[in-house]
Amino acid sequence: MSDSAANSQVAWPMSTGVTPENACPIAPVVDVVFSRWTTPILWALHQYGPRRFVELQRLIASITPKVLTQRLRQLERDGLVVRTYYAEVPPRVVYEISDLGRSLSPLFAALADWSRNLDEVERARRTYDAKPLTRPRR
Repeated sequence: MSDSAANSQVAWPMSTGVTPENACPIAPVVDVVFSRWTTPILWALHQYGPRRFVELQRLIASITPKVLTQRLRQLERDGLVVRTYYAEVPPRVVYEISDLGRSLSPLFAALADWSRNLDEVERARRTYDAKPLTRPRR
């Protein structure tokens, strides 16, 4: 057994009688952080600082206004984004990443570091896809 496999057993203790969906400690984190648009929104706010809605929409060009609104509300609800309303004429709303959202930086940095493996993933996919079918794939 490799050192990393041994370490992963220590980091992820086995639970008896619990399904994998409920036992995996990262599943709730994945649900909160890795929806389709959460990471680009958090990245933009982290990288560029507080932004108004239209500025965020310009930074993430492929997101629709409806989806951006939904994701910002969810991120605010989750405590990852702070929405500040300014009662001016015209009214102004600014979104910024919260301290809780900023605490995800090491996670995103680790994932960015891991992305160097994407070429290897692509090679594995090509190798897999090139194999003749010996049995039906599900």
